[in-house]
Amino acid sequence: MNRFLLIAIILGTLAAASGCVYRQSIAQGNLIAQEDLDQVEVGMTRNQVRFLLGTPIIDDPFHVNQWDYVYYLKLGREDATFKRWVSIFFEQDVVSEIRKDQDLSPEL
Repeated sequence: MNRFLLIAIILGTLAAASGCVYRQSIAQGNLIAQEDLDQVEVGMTRNQVRFLLGTPIIDDPFHVNQWDYVYYLKLGREDATFKRWVSIFFEQDVVSEIRKDQDLSPEL
């Protein structure tokens, strides 16, 4: 009887503890300050953009004239609370277009 009670207590404790697993917050990508993004203008060089925003998270060899800066923050078990996707397009190594605040997948 005592052995059965001990096993039941151990199993109950393990079952209760399994629901209390800590989920670490996850931050992925380049966190870009709005004031830095506001300084990027059409006509700037790649080096000027890299100085303001840093190295892009996605460096696609198939789209060498496009830099993508993606960032999301996921706190614990919640969906991503902050998402940002900015694309910078270049023509002859100068900025030709800036796409701000594009939509990221809602499953993040």
